[in-house]
Order: sequence, then structure tokens, then C-alpha cells
Amino acid sequence: MSDTIKVLGLVGSFRKAGYNGMALRAAIELTPPGMLIETHDYRDIPFYHGDLEDESGIPAPVKALGEKIRAADALLIVTPEYNTSLPGLLKNALDWVSREPQGSFAAKPVAVMGASPGSFGTVRAQQHLREVLRNVGAQTMQRPQVTITLAEQRFSADGRLTDEATRQHIGKLLVALGEWTMLLRK
Repeated sequence: MSDTIKVLGLVGSFRKAGYNGMALRAAIELTPPGMLIETHDYRDIPFYHGDLEDESGIPAPVKALGEKIRAADALLIVTPEYNTSLPGLLKNALDWVSREPQGSFAAKPVAVMGASPGSFGTVRAQQHLREVLRNVGAQTMQRPQVTITLAEQRFSADGRLTDEATRQHIGKLLVALGEWTMLLRK
């Protein structure tokens, strides 16, 4: 294994000016030494249903995401909260990849964070996401938690995270993910 920790960053919303995409870009900017974060656009994954899988097998976009997950040392998932849970787009991708026989999530270290314009943040979505990840065998960090509340006040008009306390929280999350990944390697 390389000394560089390779992290796959996934965002739960593909809105052009979405706060969670901005938060993932901030994490990339704040990546500590010895870590590399790359992203993957998975919006072309079809909606899961068993008949499609039975008729055609695992679709190519699902295989591509599964390969990216298996190649990464760890995952960083940044999710908004929709109706007190994670977005269907993200859940669908996780459901599909969990169907692969290679076990993409098995013992994979994962950190979760999210941004919301509300004052409660993405606490419930993160909780649901952690439950899903636990079920597929991922090793999800419980702390530190990064829930970016009142997101419109934390990002500039051009999408840069300007809130220093939030930047520090994300930095601490990434350091902890690096340490968690190294611990699980042993």
C-alpha cells in the first residue's frame, strides 16, 4: 500500500450551486498532507430494481463506481438532508453497489459530513447514512461530526467555504479519517 491515503469523495446532490458540492470542494482544498481526495460523478446510475439486474446484470456505471470505491483507501461522503434522510440519488447508488459480489464496502473506512441551509444541519441524514453503510460492511467514523448549518452564511457567492470554524472542523474530520484508515490497515 502507498503512504498516500486515497479517498474517494462522493456527494449526495449534483446541484450546480449545491452546498454539499461546495463542502466537498472545501474538503479537497483542506486535504492534509499524505491524503488525496478524488471525486466520482455517479448520476448516470439507473434506478435500482431487481428485474433490471436479472435481465442485464450490474450496469456499467455501477461497476465503475464499485471499482472506484474498491480502489480507494477510504470514503468521504457529503450528503444533504431531504425529508430527514439521505437523498434518493445517493441511496440508489449505495444500493446498487452493494449488489456487486466483490464487496466494495467491506471494512472500508468512511467519514460523513453534510451541509444544509437549516439550523439543524444534516444530523438525521448522516444517521441514516451511517445505518446503511454499517449494513453493507463499511467502517464508518462516528466522530468528529461535521454538520454545516445555515450553509448560506458559511459559503461565499463563488462557492468557497469562508467560515473559519467550519473549515477547522472539516480539517479535523480529514485528519481523523486518515488516522482511522491507518488504524484499520493494521
